[in-house]
Amino acid sequence: MKTRVGLAALFSACAIGAVSTAVAAPPPAPKDPKVLEAAFDAQIDPAEMGGWLKLLAAEPNHVGSRHDKTNAEWIAAQLKSWGWDAKIETFEVLYPTPLSETLELVGGAGAPFKATLTEPPVPGDPATETKDALPAYVAFQGDGDVTAPLVYVNYGMPADYDALERMGISVKGKIAIARYGAGWRGLKPKLAQDHGAVGAIIYSDPRDDGYATDDVYPKGAARPPRGFQRGSVADMPIYPGDPLTPGVGATKDAKRLDRKDAQTILKIPTLPISYADAQVLLASLDGPVAPAGWRGSLPITYHVGPGGGQVHLAVKSDWSLKTIYDVVGTLKGKEQPDAWIIRGNHHDGWVMGASDPLSGQIALLAEAKAFGILMKSGWRPKRTIVYASWDAEEPMLLGSTEWAETHAAELKAKGVVYINSDGNGRGFLGAAGSHAFQHFVGQVAADVKDPQTGVSVGERLRARLAVAAAEPGATEAAKAAGKIASDPAKDLPINPLGSGSDYSAFLQHLGLASIDIGYGGEGVSDGVYHSLYDDYEHHSRFVDPGFAYDAVLAKTVGRIVLRMADAELPLQRYGDFAETVGRYLDEVKKLDGTTRDEARAQARLLASGAYGLAADPTLGHAPPIALAQSPPLDFAALEAVVARLKTSATAFDTALAAKGAGLSKAQKTRLDAVIRPLEQSLLREEGLPGRPWYMNMVYAPGRFTGYGAKTLPGVREAIEERRFDDAQKYVGLTGLALGAYASHLDAATAIINGG
Repeated sequence: MKTRVGLAALFSACAIGAVSTAVAAPPPAPKDPKVLEAAFDAQIDPAEMGGWLKLLAAEPNHVGSRHDKTNAEWIAAQLKSWGWDAKIETFEVLYPTPLSETLELVGGAGAPFKATLTEPPVPGDPATETKDALPAYVAFQGDGDVTAPLVYVNYGMPADYDALERMGISVKGKIAIARYGAGWRGLKPKLAQDHGAVGAIIYSDPRDDGYATDDVYPKGAARPPRGFQRGSVADMPIYPGDPLTPGVGATKDAKRLDRKDAQTILKIPTLPISYADAQVLLASLDGPVAPAGWRGSLPITYHVGPGGGQVHLAVKSDWSLKTIYDVVGTLKGKEQPDAWIIRGNHHDGWVMGASDPLSGQIALLAEAKAFGILMKSGWRPKRTIVYASWDAEEPMLLGSTEWAETHAAELKAKGVVYINSDGNGRGFLGAAGSHAFQHFVGQVAADVKDPQTGVSVGERLRARLAVAAAEPGATEAAKAAGKIASDPAKDLPINPLGSGSDYSAFLQHLGLASIDIGYGGEGVSDGVYHSLYDDYEHHSRFVDPGFAYDAVLAKTVGRIVLRMADAELPLQRYGDFAETVGRYLDEVKKLDGTTRDEARAQARLLASGAYGLAADPTLGHAPPIALAQSPPLDFAALEAVVARLKTSATAFDTALAAKGAGLSKAQKTRLDAVIRPLEQSLLREEGLPGRPWYMNMVYAPGRFTGYGAKTLPGVREAIEERRFDDAQKYVGLTGLALGAYASHLDAATAIINGG
């Protein structure tokens, strides 16, 4: 009670302080863009950002917590004090919370044993002494009470189940235990469920983020023995957001599905556990010794199972609707108020959430304060700037998705771009998004100084990509990126977007161009990800000491927003997009050929009887079935469309460079009307097979990669999964989308050329 009273007073004092410090009139805003950006940078104060982080990460911030709501109210008050028109929009979403949990070994070596399912505090880190943290839990698992043998499934990815099949081991009727890594969390229980398991357990092996990688917290950054990773296991590749309101906002009076009909909720009970608890369970297993690549760093012999004892797993949840709080602030544009530059980061965490997500949230706050100071000095953006602090991202992008679905028509009419960040740390620039903005992102990166090296963050990233390409074992993708980065005449490559953060609804459902920005690669937060220990103390010591890169994130995104809000002409360069799509087409054509070769090779191997003669016991029990033969896919129409797209993109880029400066106001208005909805051309109402919420024909999360992007997804995944009728269908649908995109570009070029 004493801590809570003190915290409320601290929030109040900070809000009052923000108001009082804004009274002094700043000097007039400079008109030169470079000078304006320097004035913006001058307002970014890493020490102030660190204070905000300590405040926001003082207590647990999971959805439904008292502190999550308090943070939302404080953020809204700050925005208002800085001159923003700010409000809180609420939604009523399905968000389960744990009522009871049990995980125990009830027979065999080590029994009886009961897992702790809570994380102990760390001496010297007072925030970890909280009593309000969620226990071990993954949202949208399926409640249940089961007792069954255990099977170790390595990372629990498709290839691991193929290996188990070759060993003659099934998880049907058993509980699968998988380690984190190699794929998105939610795929582990989903694939276990698909293979007949009655329950799933996920643990963090010290080989991946524990004592095998660094000293454990608090001495080092790595995961301590009783730390575990919470998260969501909703079937996000079907759709993100509230499971009961797919495609529509979860407003109070929204029509909702019955929970049993929600496709994204799993059916089997699932829990995350620590590696200290996992060691006892894994040590109880009999069966074959695990393959070499499956062995972690616990001091045991890893067996696959089954055998040994029985495991009792029980989870019961409160499945009521919870209120979530999105904070939305607006600076109205003076010339184009109906053109929106949207910037977002989420404020909810699984516990304190200092690195994920509040390191990005304090960058958003620093940007918002700097814009407020510029506004008070007389600057006004030409276009409207919308800043959003999302709630409920962690359970599966609920806050952003419900807001985007609620405002879908308005966003399609007014949205120019969505700019996202999430967790942040020390290191290198990371950029992903719509490739038409690749050139623009590179220009911004060239103008932001890296605090460690003194060179631009763009130069530092180029050097890193070149070094990575030269390292032994570099992938073909790394080599290709390094080759591009080594050529100063070429734009820095940005990555495609899959999912896992708040851009998903904007890019993949509404067709709004999106950019995701963050820094990392040197700060170490993996070991405390989604745990009690992701707090101010850990972030300030191991992830971004001095908050230098949190400040650089604010300067980077601030420039992006400033330039987009005030640009006279489109900042897109469509040659980058067309070239990238051409590369994606080459990849799927190569994949198609490889798929046919694999089927022929498999058929020859099975016909030879080689599996029956194999001496290796891991190959002996269950030879794989024959792969479906792939009919030759006809890519001719798609190839023609991509060639046309490249021609159209080159024509637009050339015309804009030559004649853009001389366009009349009327031409600029007409050009904007064509360019603004251009990315929506990539949507098809049919959506992707089995998941129509995802309508973008170029960018989507993979069905079996989770966060990872699949490009030209309708075609690529159909080939990978040997759904050849779908593959040919989506060759056509993707061609229609890209053809519409090229036609819009042609119309824009005609305007530039005086048509």
